[in-house]
Amino acid sequence: MTVRVLTGITTTGTPHLGNYAGAIRPAIAASRAPGVESFFFLADYHALIKADDPQRVARSRLEIAATWLACGLDPHKVTFYRQSDIVEIPQLTWLLTCVAAKGLLNRAHAYKAAVDRNREVGEDPDFGVTAGLYMYPVLMAADILAFGAHKVPVGRDQIQHIEMARDIGQRFNHLYGDAWRAATGGQGEPLVLPEVQIDENVATLPGLDGRKMSKSYDNTIALFASPAELKKQVMSIVTDSRAPGEPKDTEGSALFQLYQAFATAQQAQEMRHAFADGIGWGDAKQRLFAVVDETVAPMRERYAQLIARPAHLEDILLDGARKARDVTTPLLDGLQRAVGLGPFIAPAVPAGPVQPASARLPQIKQYREADGRFHFKLVDAEGRLLLQGDGVESPRQAGQLIARLKREGADALHALEQRAVGLAGERIGVLGEDVAGVDVLVDALRAMAEGAG
Repeated sequence: MTVRVLTGITTTGTPHLGNYAGAIRPAIAASRAPGVESFFFLADYHALIKADDPQRVARSRLEIAATWLACGLDPHKVTFYRQSDIVEIPQLTWLLTCVAAKGLLNRAHAYKAAVDRNREVGEDPDFGVTAGLYMYPVLMAADILAFGAHKVPVGRDQIQHIEMARDIGQRFNHLYGDAWRAATGGQGEPLVLPEVQIDENVATLPGLDGRKMSKSYDNTIALFASPAELKKQVMSIVTDSRAPGEPKDTEGSALFQLYQAFATAQQAQEMRHAFADGIGWGDAKQRLFAVVDETVAPMRERYAQLIARPAHLEDILLDGARKARDVTTPLLDGLQRAVGLGPFIAPAVPAGPVQPASARLPQIKQYREADGRFHFKLVDAEGRLLLQGDGVESPRQAGQLIARLKREGADALHALEQRAVGLAGERIGVLGEDVAGVDVLVDALRAMAEGAG
C-alpha cells in the first residue's frame, strides 16, 4: 500500500541552515523512498496568522518555493502546491469548524500560551487573540484531512496539532460517515485519520550564539547568503577563550555541530582529531565555511535562477495545484453531499413536477474500498451500474482517470475480452452485469457532457 506523507512549510522569513539540515534535506530524502506519495505545500494561509506585512509574506512565498526546488525537491515526483490555491481547504475548514469542540480548541498550546501571557500582565485573557490564531488547529486539520494523509512529519511541539486533526476527523466520521457512504457508495470512513511521524535523528542546529538556530533569537545563518556574507556569519559564531594549541571539546560545541551537519563522516572524524589537537578557532571556522559553501554553492546558483524567474515558479505551483485538486475536489464533493449541501438531484420533497428519469443524468462516483484502493463507478439515472472501474493506488490517480473518462471516453472507449473496457488502449474496468456493450457507456458520457454544458 502506498503511504501518503504530507509536509507543510510556513511562508514567513528567509530559510537558514537550520531549516535545511533539520527539515528540508530529510524531507526531500524521504520523498524519494519507494512506496511513498509525498505532498508538500506552502502554508501561506498559516502565514497570515503570524505576519501582517503583505510584502514579507509575498517575498517569503517566493523565497521558500525557490528554496525547496533548489534543494532538490522534484515537482514531477511529488505534489508541490500553495495552500491558497486549493479552494477545497477553506471549504473543508468550515465543515470541520462546525463539528470541532470549542473545549478542544481551548486546549491548543498556542492559544493557551497567548492567554497565559495576557494574564501575567493583567490584560483581558483574549487581548490581541485573533479568531485566526484560535482556529489555527482546524485549518491545519483541513490541510491534512483534505489529502487523506497517512503520516505527517512534525517536531514534538507539533504533535498536539496532529492529535487534534484526528479528534476532529473522527468526530466528522462519526456524525456523517453513514451519510457519506450513502451519497458516494463508498466504504470505510470519509476522512483518513493521520498518524504522527517523528524522526528522532533530525538535526537541531545551534545558531551564532549557541542556542537553537531560530529567527526568534536572531542568530541564524542564511541558507543562500553570498559567499562573503556566509563567511562573515560563520566567523561571528561564539566560541570560548581557549587558544590555539589547547585541546577543545566537540561535545556541546556549536561550531562542531554545524560542521558535522554538512561534512562527510570522514571529514567529521578529522575535525574531531583537530579539536583534540588544539586547532585554533579561526582555522576551525574557515573549515566550517568551506564545507558549508561546498554544499550550498550549487543550490545557491539554482536558487538565484529560480528567484529570477517567478513566472516559472508560478507555473510549477499551478501545475502542483491541479494535481492536488485531483484529490481534494472529489473528496469535497462527497463530503458536501454527506452534510446535505449537494445538488438538488433527487430532493426528498419536490417543489414542482417530478423530473422524468430520462431527464436526469448519469453519475460517476468515486470511493475507497477496505483494501485501501480507490475505485469509481458509472451509474445511470436510476442507479444501474454501467461501468465498474478497476482500483488504483491513490485518489489522485482515480481523479485523473475520471477526468480522462469524461474528456475522452465518448471517443476512445472500446471493448476488451471478458467484458472489460479500455480507454485509449488501457484497461479501466468492466461492464455492469446487464450492460450489452460500450455504446451504452458512450451514450451515458455524452448525456453527462450535454447536461453539464
